[in-house]
Amino acid sequence: MLLLAVLVTVVYGGYAENELGLAAPFAYVVGLGFVVCLMGSVLLHELGHAVTARRYGIGVRGITLELLGGWTEMDRDAPSPRVDALVSLAGPAVSLVLGGVATAAAFALPDRTVAGQIAFQLAASNVIVAVFNVLPGLPLDGGRALRAGVWALLKDRNRATVVAGWAGRGIALVTGCVAFTLYRLNLLTLFGLMFILLVVFTLWQGAGQSIRLARMTRRFPLVDLATLARPLFAVPSGTSIAEAQRRADASELERKGLAVADSSGRVVALVDAAAAAAVPAGRRPWVSVDSVSRDLARLPAMRVGLTGEQVVRAVQAHPGAQYVVTAGEDVVGVLHVADLAELLEPRRVARRAAAK
Repeated sequence: MLLLAVLVTVVYGGYAENELGLAAPFAYVVGLGFVVCLMGSVLLHELGHAVTARRYGIGVRGITLELLGGWTEMDRDAPSPRVDALVSLAGPAVSLVLGGVATAAAFALPDRTVAGQIAFQLAASNVIVAVFNVLPGLPLDGGRALRAGVWALLKDRNRATVVAGWAGRGIALVTGCVAFTLYRLNLLTLFGLMFILLVVFTLWQGAGQSIRLARMTRRFPLVDLATLARPLFAVPSGTSIAEAQRRADASELERKGLAVADSSGRVVALVDAAAAAAVPAGRRPWVSVDSVSRDLARLPAMRVGLTGEQVVRAVQAHPGAQYVVTAGEDVVGVLHVADLAELLEPRRVARRAAAK
């Protein structure tokens, strides 16, 4: 984002210097001002989503801005296709209004002046954003509106998301082909081609992420921590790694988590399997499991009974490889994030395993 902001500042500063006759330092200040105006437009666009979402009782966690766009993070999905469509189209509506205001300002201000040129550029950029954003494919706002329509038709939000995601990938491919054609016809500069290809890459990645998330969400009901968590095989504190591995053979450790218990038998720590494996075999009889363990108090915990969505949100909030699973005050097992990934994305995990 910062590199792109610097690039736009330099390019627009050069334009202001050559076309408007401004001195070099001031010309690049004008270029920076144009970048700030673009960021302001993006912010207002996202505020359109945020205000509309809150109007319908959907909480907003935050807004992330980038020069090419931004996104509004909400605390839950829209409750109905109608609300989903209204929230989605609020942003392009704001951009269209901004484009109209900037167009009026461009006509009212004198030609070939700094204010007039910035107004013209803002008018063009906001209108383009409004029109491009309503194209029917995720992650564009029009893709969310398409999802709302398919959702209303199929009564399945996840299937609708997959449909809108593939539509977004189609739009990305068409946009890239059009950009190459215009470049071959000398109707588009190399800078313009690279900029559009960056947009195409962003669209493709966003569409793929939407498809992936929809497929994961469809499998959320399968998440049951009581069965997904691995039971614990506890050894007393001070036990050597070699002795712990002798007591629990390799096949058992593949199905269970290795834990450390105090003198009363209460589990107090979990052994880090990777750290234990990194200890040379010759030293394992002399190295205690305590040295390759993490205290339970330092590990994120999840309680039995959380829904699939709640489990995924907990993992996103506290990324890690292992999570303590509790039932009341009792530790019932350990959740390995790899097990969760295999349940939610079996095809992705299988492809990675095949690639290795």
